[in-house]
Amino acid sequence: MGHLPSALFTPLYVADAKGFFEEEGITLELVPLKSGQDGIPMLSNDQLDVMVAGFSAGMFNALNQGLQFKIVGSMGISPGDPKNSPTALEVRQELIDDGSVSSVADLEGRKIAVAGGPGATGGYLLAAMLEEGGLTLNDVEVVNLSTPDQEPALTNGSVDAATPSAPFSTSIEEAGVGSPLAVPAKGVTGTGVTYSETFIGSDLAQPFFTALTKGAQELSDDGQQSDEVYQILADTLGQDIEVLKASPMYSYLPDLAPQPDQLENMQQVWIEAGQITSSEPLDVSTIVDASFAEGSGA
Repeated sequence: MGHLPSALFTPLYVADAKGFFEEEGITLELVPLKSGQDGIPMLSNDQLDVMVAGFSAGMFNALNQGLQFKIVGSMGISPGDPKNSPTALEVRQELIDDGSVSSVADLEGRKIAVAGGPGATGGYLLAAMLEEGGLTLNDVEVVNLSTPDQEPALTNGSVDAATPSAPFSTSIEEAGVGSPLAVPAKGVTGTGVTYSETFIGSDLAQPFFTALTKGAQELSDDGQQSDEVYQILADTLGQDIEVLKASPMYSYLPDLAPQPDQLENMQQVWIEAGQITSSEPLDVSTIVDASFAEGSGA
């Protein structure tokens, strides 16, 4: 199973640590990836059976080119809480203080840092936040910058805003480097679960997904998790438990059902931004399989 080591995928780590996969007769080999895009060829040629990762314009381009895999589930979903969001649009503090930027609309033409650039999951989340000010990705200059590098870039003024996830967003605010101007609306999601075409027909496909949903059901709706969950994340990700406890978290559907409306929105955003090579969106019904979520009993 391919994964990007991140608290975004908490249901996976909880299900693994609590033995839910083992109960289904499944031995899990976790393969760390640098990006979801890196895992797509591995998924399509059966080097991976399953992947949890962010969706990207490159994923849709691969599907358009005939690569075979299915989106079977969702992962982290934005809570939409301006004061407690795991992703935020952080604006350089001096622009806030001098009144240059007081609304999302004021970001037109400005440089905004996004991990992976406009065609990555972060690009879609940025587009969702820009929509609040009537802007699109074409109205700003997106700078591809890793999340840890975004605070220094705001500090030295090389970008005007950034889209960090927690705990990096919290660090930016505590250092006085930036302030949050917007967060993704409730229900926005850019990550999920994909199956290879071979694995989707296997006897383990449903038991695997059922075990994964059991991990999701161990999580609280309000983002504040139990000490056990935080310890699992600390052990799995090598992060400080107090930092994890202080960081806002995404919410998860109990059945981890895929979100076809979000996939349709992604395609529209990325076609408009020139990140998807095809001018016509894929029919989402041909790339999504919700049967495993429906069969999970959640």
